[in-house]
Amino acid sequence: MSPAPLDHEDLRQRVQKALDAFLARQLPLLDAVSEELSPLTDALTELISGGKRLRPAFCYWGARGAGAPGSDDLVAATASLELFQACAIIHDDVMDGSDTRRGRPAVHRRFAALHRTEAWQGDPEAFGAGAAILLGDLCLAWSDEMLATSGLPAEALGRGDRVFAEMRSELMGGQYLDLLEQARGGGSVERALRVARYKSAKYTIEKPLHLGARLAGAGQDVMDGYSGYGLPLGEAFQLRDDLLGVFGDPDATGKPAGDDLREGKRTALVAMALEAATPAQAGVVRRHLGDPHLGDDGVAQLREVLVDTGACGRVESLVGELLDDALVALAAAPVADDARGVLEQLAYAATSRTT
Repeated sequence: MSPAPLDHEDLRQRVQKALDAFLARQLPLLDAVSEELSPLTDALTELISGGKRLRPAFCYWGARGAGAPGSDDLVAATASLELFQACAIIHDDVMDGSDTRRGRPAVHRRFAALHRTEAWQGDPEAFGAGAAILLGDLCLAWSDEMLATSGLPAEALGRGDRVFAEMRSELMGGQYLDLLEQARGGGSVERALRVARYKSAKYTIEKPLHLGARLAGAGQDVMDGYSGYGLPLGEAFQLRDDLLGVFGDPDATGKPAGDDLREGKRTALVAMALEAATPAQAGVVRRHLGDPHLGDDGVAQLREVLVDTGACGRVESLVGELLDDALVALAAAPVADDARGVLEQLAYAATSRTT
């Protein structure tokens, strides 16, 4: 992964400090309900203790680019996006049946294991899924609360409310489109890219930029400039994620090799491969994609198809083209030069990463 800008490393520490302070205020509320809620609070504390912090970074520098000072209140507001992200990944792992997240058991697997350890009644997997859904819902509610109590003026928060609402709606719509693609067995490259745009691209980069801009009181010219930069960059980010889901190093990604193949992810990478596949290659995809027990040999066969059909090369080229489009738009956007420099570095980090 390209090194993140030094300013971003400092921001990551400030975001973690803001999250720790918020949880220190919130967790006693759950403790007062029952000490039996401690597994929920432990799971949440562990989950938000790491991560790339990209969404807070784009929100923060979106605000700085529009003239906002880098106050602790702004950092707290941007850190609320980590709780929103926690909701998204907890629920996404349930829907995908993922086993791991960031090198640890996914939340629903964690609670299923607790059920088995305690020898409770009923289905451990159903208990795990239920607990994960509830924890994800809690993260969603707390993301709203953290933003509202960040300390920013009410006028600024009012300007950001609409963006935050749109971001939530677009993400949920994108998640449903993703479920639909899996149920239909995939489709065109265009449909796969539409899922990528709404499930990941917009809420990872464009909408955090917009939220920061609105918190800073930016006009439509800044919003348009951020869209020109954020949308292609978000799509490139997701395409890189698709490649890592198949070819990534498990020690770096925190997931088993080829995990997206076992989950049957109908990504643009897979759609491009099927578009160019021979009947024999398409048969390999039909036979192995989505097999939860897929072994190393099956992973290798699918990887071979993805490479030999030219799909990998096509995705890599598209990532480069989208990055170029984003950087051209950023250069023309009416934003402060110090923020422009960090956003340029973040663009390279987001598209050349290994995790």
